[in-house]
Amino acid sequence: MNWLGDTRTSVAAEKILDAAAELFVRDGVAAVGMNEIARAAGCSRATLYRYFENREALHIAYVHRAAGVITRKVTEHVAGIDNPTELLTEAMVTALRLVRADPTLSAWFRPGEYFGGSLGLHSEVINAMVASFINGAAPHSDTHAKAKWYVRVIVSLLAHPEDSEEDERKLITAFVAPAISADLNSGPASPQRSDGSAMKRAH
Repeated sequence: MNWLGDTRTSVAAEKILDAAAELFVRDGVAAVGMNEIARAAGCSRATLYRYFENREALHIAYVHRAAGVITRKVTEHVAGIDNPTELLTEAMVTALRLVRADPTLSAWFRPGEYFGGSLGLHSEVINAMVASFINGAAPHSDTHAKAKWYVRVIVSLLAHPEDSEEDERKLITAFVAPAISADLNSGPASPQRSDGSAMKRAH
């Protein structure tokens, strides 16, 4: 490939990320440096640094690209589910399944790897994607805080999975999804009398 002649920056960056993906699968994320990525991509280090100023920037771009793909697939999969708790449960289970099924993503959560969890937990882009998704499912939620919680649970289960998908589904159904969608099912509290009983509404 003639890197210097390629004026399509986004296309060139994608090719670099694709080359990095193959190395991450083969060698593990932590073991792959910029030298290896440049060599695999068929470009010089100088060219690589034109697109990604350092290793962290490349990792962030890689994770954000993957998160966008997963988010689109999950959104398509859960379309048509009306119940917020069911939707959020199915979305999380599906996201976990998709990441684990893709070697270029699951490589980030192998034992001993720490980049995937760290980037996932601290990425405002990923939190914004999840917040937008949650807002669609539970529009009255405190979406920013709940998105961070949602991402944290996903990262935790990717790093330390349960024995089966069914076990994870039970945990998510019981403890995670209801907490995120709870404010949809809670109306304003009825005014209380001094004796603690609810006041009758005037007719």
